[in-house]
Amino acid sequence: MQIDKITFKDLSIFVADEEEQSVFSKLNLTETNAGRAMLRSLFEQPLTSKTAIENQQAVLQYLTAHQHQLPKLITNGCILMIEKFFSTPVDTIPNHANAMSAANYKVMHYNDYALIKFSVTHFVDFFQGMYQMVVDFLDTAPVQLKQKLILIQKICTTTSTIQQIIAVKDKKKISATENLNFAHFFRERFKSETFELLDLHSLIDAWMSMALAAQKFGLHYPTILDIDNAYVKGNGVFHAMLSTPVSYDIELKQHQNFIFLTGANMAGKSTFIKAVGIAVYLAHLGMAVPAKDFTLSYMDGLLSNIQVEDNITKGESYFFNEVQRIKNTVEKINNNKKWLVLIDELFKGTNVQDAMKCSSTVIKGLIKIPNSLFILSTHLYEISEELKQYPNINFKYFETFAHNDKLEFSYQLKDGISNDRLGYLILKREGVVEMLEQLNLQAK
Repeated sequence: MQIDKITFKDLSIFVADEEEQSVFSKLNLTETNAGRAMLRSLFEQPLTSKTAIENQQAVLQYLTAHQHQLPKLITNGCILMIEKFFSTPVDTIPNHANAMSAANYKVMHYNDYALIKFSVTHFVDFFQGMYQMVVDFLDTAPVQLKQKLILIQKICTTTSTIQQIIAVKDKKKISATENLNFAHFFRERFKSETFELLDLHSLIDAWMSMALAAQKFGLHYPTILDIDNAYVKGNGVFHAMLSTPVSYDIELKQHQNFIFLTGANMAGKSTFIKAVGIAVYLAHLGMAVPAKDFTLSYMDGLLSNIQVEDNITKGESYFFNEVQRIKNTVEKINNNKKWLVLIDELFKGTNVQDAMKCSSTVIKGLIKIPNSLFILSTHLYEISEELKQYPNINFKYFETFAHNDKLEFSYQLKDGISNDRLGYLILKREGVVEMLEQLNLQAK
């Protein structure tokens, strides 16, 4: 599935300088730095087919079921120590060390030997832990995980030295001679293979994180349909970043592929749009999604138009960039592929009359693309009348109640069109109207 940097930003998948507010950060349950980097790489590359998604789902569900069997030997400290061993210069380690040369190295190169001895214990933990996964899971693992376990098995059985490492019973009883011979072997003969194994571990760590996220946050694996038309149906869809989210039901299909969404500011329009976008995105990572039940076709792309910004250095206005984003969207989705397009408050950068005309024109154009799905929110409810003639537009709104100058939001998605105008009420509720009136009195 294609997704661009703007959509990543709009959906808060990654948030620069505020990483704790990102979807990635919340769902990151990796145990190692390398695993975190691998997880980010997986998040940056949504999968490109229904088969790939289902294969990934199978791996994550398998790891969830077997999580308590995963070896505990391999820690972040273990990984970091192995990396430090390769990056730290040490005096030449003797080849085929014997008791005499080992004793000499311990005395003459005390600090280097201390690093070697400590590092070897971590090599033992690492290789034993990786090989244990082969022993425990190779016969029952799903295809994608089995392929990685076969690679691990091949690396761990390539040489007798690795077999000796795996067979170590007590790390404290490794002799000085063995420490030096093991260290020389890794630095001179087995560095690339070790890093290949480190990469495989980081992938498993990332997969395990994706699997655990489903348990921790109440996510469910979606069903991917093998159909030609774009389709999304979700029950109990919720925003992954909210601690007490409201859930929504949604369905978008070929003959009702456009949701025209209205409602007052703060009623929940943006949260709903982002919730759907995040669910579709996570589905294409092979992950479980924030919903009780979620079914969708494989989508070729996901595009959003939510947080458009002006560009002062280029002399580009907010409205100009809105137009450019719409232009870019039309160019991309006009290819008979299956796209989900999310648009929040279109044409905020111009006057109301101009915005109404532009919005109406864009909507009437987008509905000519039957194989894509659209959710568009707007405060311009007036244009809804001329859109009612199109059967593929589904009108939804978020209701708001006002009692004694107090606003109440149900955050419930309903059929129909909202004509709430609560801006002045909010201005009054926040005391701004009174402040302005007091300015008038002060002037007198």
